Amino acid sequence: MTKFGSYPDRSMANGYGQNPLDRLSDRRDDVAVIAALKADPSSVSFVIVLDKFVLTSSSSQAQGLFSLKDSEALGFVQDVAFLGRDQERAYFATLLSDHSAGHRAEALASDPAAPPHIVLTQRPDLPLADLRALAVQGLMEPAILGMMAEAKSLMHWHARHRFCSVCGQASVLASAGWKRECLSCQAQHFPRTDPVVIMLAIDGDHCLLGRQPRFGKGMYSALAGFLEPGETIEAAVRREIFEEARIEIGRVRYLASQPWPFPASLMIGCHAEALSRELIIDRTELEDARWFSRHEARLMLEGKHADGLLPPGRIAIAYHLLKAFVEED
Repeated sequence: MTKFGSYPDRSMANGYGQNPLDRLSDRRDDVAVIAALKADPSSVSFVIVLDKFVLTSSSSQAQGLFSLKDSEALGFVQDVAFLGRDQERAYFATLLSDHSAGHRAEALASDPAAPPHIVLTQRPDLPLADLRALAVQGLMEPAILGMMAEAKSLMHWHARHRFCSVCGQASVLASAGWKRECLSCQAQHFPRTDPVVIMLAIDGDHCLLGRQPRFGKGMYSALAGFLEPGETIEAAVRREIFEEARIEIGRVRYLASQPWPFPASLMIGCHAEALSRELIIDRTELEDARWFSRHEARLMLEGKHADGLLPPGRIAIAYHLLKAFVEED
């Protein structure tokens, strides 16, 4: 029987959560420091266009880091932001204008019937990659994925907040990319992060999982929902579980969090004490929901469930919430 509240602190090895950079947030307004980092030949940059990362080549050894000089040669640079530095070098993110990319006109020799795909106009030989795919396929080290998550969330915000929400005039990048300023009304705008609660309701040796129609065949995951203004994490967990499954919740225990750059969420992972068992599923939110025994959950993690049911992928914090439940004595 689970003793609710006995969970130790855990370092979740989820995707996008391992970022080794010192962000130097206290030096972002020091123009000389940022200029020196940009001029340093060892500094590198991720390059983003149309929410995709530009890779150095199409080989299996391709990476997503360019020198700042090479980054500027890939297309029209819209914004450059400082991400931070490690013991070796500084890292930046370069956002190219949407006009720097277009659809490949000619058919691919390998598959003439394939739909046209997007390429850089000036460097059609360089592939563009989706961050989620890079993580799922294990093509990048966890530390690099964490940096890329930071870059994608930040530059997604810049791409969509180019005008002042107060007066409507164009804004400009400031604080090394961590602020936008309106030169007309002097309003300041900062990158946003959208908090999302994601939780596993637990009743003794059983946990509650659900699935949405968009999930892969047989996959069940933890319930989740956006935290609303003026709401605590605990209240959001109770509200979301009750709205989606009509389960009353008592104590809520935070386990870990995960940046989720699609586009800029922070997943707040919790275990929640279920006070009831009867499910009334909100079919507008969920295709199905059911209680799983600890044994069933273990079989899912091992890929041995009799009905072929599967957990979410390892890059998702939901996987680690389920794993923590399974491993708890």
